[in-house]
Amino acid sequence: MTGKRVAFGFWVLSLSCLILGLLFGMSGSLQYIWPGFLKEQFSFAHMRPLHVFLITQWISSAATGSMYYFIPSVAKRKLFSPILAQVHLLMQVSIIMVAISYFFLGNFTGREYMEFPLWMAGVMILGWILALINFIGTVRPNFNKAPVYVWSWTTGLVFFIITITEATLWQFDHFNANIIRDITIQWKALGSMVGAWNMLIYGSAMYVMCKISKSDEMARSKPAFFFYFLGLTNLMFNWGHHTYVVPASPAIRITAYAISMTELLILFNMIWKWSKSLTKEDKEQHFSYRMLRSTDNWILLNLTLAILISIPALNQYTHGTHITVAHAMGATIGINTTILLAAGFYILFLEKKLPALNTTGWNQFVMGFFNVSLLVFWISLIGSGIAKAASQSANKPFAEIMIKLKPWFHVFSFSGFLLTVAIVILAAPLIRFFVKPQIRRQFVISDQPVSSTYVINVKKQEQEHAEV
Repeated sequence: MTGKRVAFGFWVLSLSCLILGLLFGMSGSLQYIWPGFLKEQFSFAHMRPLHVFLITQWISSAATGSMYYFIPSVAKRKLFSPILAQVHLLMQVSIIMVAISYFFLGNFTGREYMEFPLWMAGVMILGWILALINFIGTVRPNFNKAPVYVWSWTTGLVFFIITITEATLWQFDHFNANIIRDITIQWKALGSMVGAWNMLIYGSAMYVMCKISKSDEMARSKPAFFFYFLGLTNLMFNWGHHTYVVPASPAIRITAYAISMTELLILFNMIWKWSKSLTKEDKEQHFSYRMLRSTDNWILLNLTLAILISIPALNQYTHGTHITVAHAMGATIGINTTILLAAGFYILFLEKKLPALNTTGWNQFVMGFFNVSLLVFWISLIGSGIAKAASQSANKPFAEIMIKLKPWFHVFSFSGFLLTVAIVILAAPLIRFFVKPQIRRQFVISDQPVSSTYVINVKKQEQEHAEV
């Protein structure tokens, strides 16, 4: 199996996790409306962690697949060891299958992300070590001259190894015997783990932006490296706003929020400036452009929400409500998922030798459908959070609060269904391509005429990705 095939394998895995994660998310949302729905067979206590686990695996696996696909062109040589990459893929598939089995059997602890036996954590860590060896062996980075996406990918790989190790420490008595130590380390690890996969995602985003604009200038600019180091600071310190139940100075939470919000603001600015630098032809020939523009809009919305819920006077009411979930969904779907889909469509663009998707007609409608569905979904979560906070401050009984929230849950569930449909439609070309790459040349979506300039640009980018 070549390095490219391994990258495709990670994409098949990630898209499978995405579809399953959406399915369990939809089923969980229905239990808000009909509490008895599948309660005997598969309760919300099972649905929620399965949904969370699978969506996190969609993010990390798609980011890994993108990295494996892009790094040979960065290094201008074949992948260092396709065998190691294949072993990493097999490890990842095995871990996900075992984890799903554990969830179905009810063998989980209720912790987020990392609630599995010690041996599974060991396999995950080994997989990321193999990925790091492959990355270093292929790129052989000279960090004095390397573009920022190389720095991002390297950092993401290193911190996956560190954070998975930290997230496993709760299994030792020294840590789980002290609740303050346990909570602090666990959420520090998980907050930093999100930062690690953000590094992989942002690295791919920067690579795609540079290739579409046909220049690495942005990836070597001072703002790009400032953004990288701010992201690194975010990775190491933004977890502070998760540990509300731990006795600590409020300054820690405020600092953590400020760091994370500043990172989003700079990312928004970079994507916005990049979009302004593109030609009309670049915008029309790359559906990835449309996805990244959507990312920018969601960065702005999520940033606004983050600023509001970081105000201490508001935070004491909003924390633990669906407003926090809205913030998480805005980041996971509106930012991370759109970036990863943009990376996937850019791979499709390179492999098909024709425009992956154009930005007119049906495809523009689908993007609008996605954004409107996500916006209604996001607003319904905020609305239910505000209603719950108001009811709790008035000391209303829990049963009365749930009755009051029911209309919001209906909107939340229906818009979630529409959002699921939109994501599946967007992901369908990627599913069809990565699952059946042998038909990729026949799978043509765009009917736009292809200019000679465009063909020349495609051929140049094909040469960069040729494994010689």
